Amino acid sequence: MLKNKRHEKIIDIITNKDVETQEELADELRNAGFDVTQATVSRDIKLLKLIKVSTSSGSYKYGILNDKGIEEAKKIERYRTIIASSILSMETIDKILVIRTLPGAASVVGEVIDSLNIEDIAGNIAGDNTIFVIVRNENSLINVQNRINKLIKS
Repeated sequence: MLKNKRHEKIIDIITNKDVETQEELADELRNAGFDVTQATVSRDIKLLKLIKVSTSSGSYKYGILNDKGIEEAKKIERYRTIIASSILSMETIDKILVIRTLPGAASVVGEVIDSLNIEDIAGNIAGDNTIFVIVRNENSLINVQNRINKLIKS
């Protein structure tokens, strides 16, 4: 019975909060009155089939594995593969992020960047091997570059 209650609480927590690590989830459960260890949380994650999903800010959080979650995870992995295998360099100039890609890859990478729905991006222009990503303000330029770098490195 306690296990079922704990599982219900886990679903409640990850539905209402962006929980990135097992330690954070264990802390949330302890705050809710559940005496858990990291090993218990790890087992619960496997039993509940929780997965890490990308947030709009580019970080990851636990989510529930369902058909939509599986498709989202596959999509993010495809995006990551395209970006990681195609981008050669990035450089910032004023409010523009200049991305150099392999020859012929810029339009595909530009489409992937559009698909990420990053609010700070006003749009992009892609040629054969270069993309100009226009951001809404200079402060968000580094955030956009970091988000793309995170996909490359994850």
